[in-house]
Amino acid sequence: MPVFNQNRSRVIQVIFTSIFIIILVQLIHLQILSPKYKLAAENNAIYRKIVYPDRGIIFDRKRRPLLENIMSFDLVVTPSETKGTDTLDLCTLLQIDTTEYKRRMRDIIFKNTAVRPSVFEPLLTQELYAKLYENMYKFPGFILSERKSRAYPYNIGANVLGYIAEVDTSFLRRHKEEGYEQGDYTGMTGLERSYEKILMGQRGIQRFIKDNRSRIQGSYENGVFDTAAVAGKNLYTSIDVELQKLGEKLMNNKVGSIVAIDPKTGGILCMVSAPTYNPNYLTGNQRKKHFAQLLLDPRLPFNNRAIGNKYSPGSTFKTVSGIIGLTEGVITERTTVTCNGACQGSGTGKPKCLDKGTFDFKNAIAHSDNTYFSTVYKRILDQPRYGGADSALAVFNKYAYTFGLGHKLGIDIPSEKAGNLPVSKYYRKIFGQKWYSCNVISNAIGQGEVQTTLLQLANVMAIIANKGWYYTPHIVDSIQGGDEYNMLDAFKTKHYTDKNIPDSIFDAVQDGMQAVVDYGTAAASKIDGIVMCGKTGTVENSAKINGVMVKQQDHSFFGAFAPRDNPKIAIAVICENSGQGAWAAAPIASFLVEQYLRDSISGTERKAKLEEFANKNLIPYLMRMQMQKNDSLKRVKENEILQQQMNKENNDSTETEEPALQEVKPKVPIKKTSSKDKISAVAILIDEQRKIQKAIARKV
Repeated sequence: MPVFNQNRSRVIQVIFTSIFIIILVQLIHLQILSPKYKLAAENNAIYRKIVYPDRGIIFDRKRRPLLENIMSFDLVVTPSETKGTDTLDLCTLLQIDTTEYKRRMRDIIFKNTAVRPSVFEPLLTQELYAKLYENMYKFPGFILSERKSRAYPYNIGANVLGYIAEVDTSFLRRHKEEGYEQGDYTGMTGLERSYEKILMGQRGIQRFIKDNRSRIQGSYENGVFDTAAVAGKNLYTSIDVELQKLGEKLMNNKVGSIVAIDPKTGGILCMVSAPTYNPNYLTGNQRKKHFAQLLLDPRLPFNNRAIGNKYSPGSTFKTVSGIIGLTEGVITERTTVTCNGACQGSGTGKPKCLDKGTFDFKNAIAHSDNTYFSTVYKRILDQPRYGGADSALAVFNKYAYTFGLGHKLGIDIPSEKAGNLPVSKYYRKIFGQKWYSCNVISNAIGQGEVQTTLLQLANVMAIIANKGWYYTPHIVDSIQGGDEYNMLDAFKTKHYTDKNIPDSIFDAVQDGMQAVVDYGTAAASKIDGIVMCGKTGTVENSAKINGVMVKQQDHSFFGAFAPRDNPKIAIAVICENSGQGAWAAAPIASFLVEQYLRDSISGTERKAKLEEFANKNLIPYLMRMQMQKNDSLKRVKENEILQQQMNKENNDSTETEEPALQEVKPKVPIKKTSSKDKISAVAILIDEQRKIQKAIARKV
């Protein structure tokens, strides 16, 4: 062999030998030296079980659990291992058809691949769990996996607590760095969302060896690769269970909200949004059905109206206007204004007044005189030292901002709105570069472009009670084991109103607010033995109907705090479209103040009034109309489904009859029915319809 060929042969031998050695070393590394890759290679024979930790519990101010954890089970599937599954039997147990089975499988494979476990049927009932447990040998690829779900012993606080739900693909994309996997549950709203990283804990992993029939044989590698679950931490809140229960009872069949605050700490004592829903509706295997029903409810029960709705505050805003007017020196406590039934200072005759007479500051608040506070507001904006309404409005807003208005307060649940303090730029677009106080006079009585949330209004009551300071309203007071993420730091800072406001001005406003309850607009809501300071509000509002704005029944507002000396509760209430503030909102606040300060409602007569008010139906007219429309559509749909079932039963019955019987045409007399004899098919249950059919068949 030539030397050239010999050299080439050696090179080829060296190359092949090197490749062989590299492959051999890599195989030894993968199969012997590296347990990580060994585990990956054996995944087909290993079942990876996620151990879900207990979520943290949420307690009220007296350490009563607002929610708890209960054991539940999911039916979990690994699609690639389902060969030989008795699909028909499984569908029968789950009460689904094969089309639904195939749809779920397609969705699971698309979202989580065919080789990873996914939840097929979540949160099984005890009965269904027992049936599945007895038949699991028929369903290879399926297993029963335990998880803890929520239960709500008091059935209250749905909008505050929030709910948990299974993460979807969009959630996983948004939170891809947080370690969530398909099948995990997370907080979606309320405290469950805000404190998710506190409540969720840490998932654990267990690995088991499976045989060729996917049956678990034991722990893999004696649990070397397992990780333990770590329970979530508990939250301790300022919520008072009894106060929350009473608030939700009083707001039954009403639309609006209640916020009560401990003025000394900023802790929320109760937060009611009405209509609400039973939080237990969003647990268990009927969750999706209930969620859809609540989502389509025209009353919008998922909307937390306490922080998510902006309202014109009405006459409750006169307390702020009055404080600013006294501080700016445009009035004193002794300043009087005469009202002849309407405000004449702006030439429009508006706003109108309910009471005529001459009022000083205290009695103007007591009787909620519109002319008095329109005059105050006009004087503030017309001060020569500010050179025009533009600059004066900025000064007014600066004061109002320190009362927590015009911006989010920063409460520890999501979806808070900021409210609105109108600025000069807005008015210049409407009235031109030069505009005047008379153009915006309705702001004086909280009826213009000023908007607040009910939380902000309750906070204003706390500020007046404290004579000029507040803590950011919050629900969680402390966290088990300490505040690891410093989530509560923002609630420990004391905020002050404008430093130019002396205590004497707050005393003057408190005098007027006490007079509101003693002999003024809210005298009917006075509580014997408790000195309560309050302010009613009656808010005009409109709704668009067929493209036209139509005036609706007024909103009923009330803000208060009690007792006057050493205040323990500040509260705000709105009942939408329920008339004057004294008619609806004030009585509700009165009952809640007494409940909190005395732990009960005293006197037979007062208890009777409470029950009477709790039973009042004040659902707004337009909402009632929409509810009736939805009910009608629902009945039509149910009727269609009933008719389809009847037709199917008739067809099935016809197919099983003998040919001779099919040719018989029974002579059943047709009876003409009057309107009194007519029965709506919607009102007949399916079982009743079947009985009717059988009875007709027997007669034939």
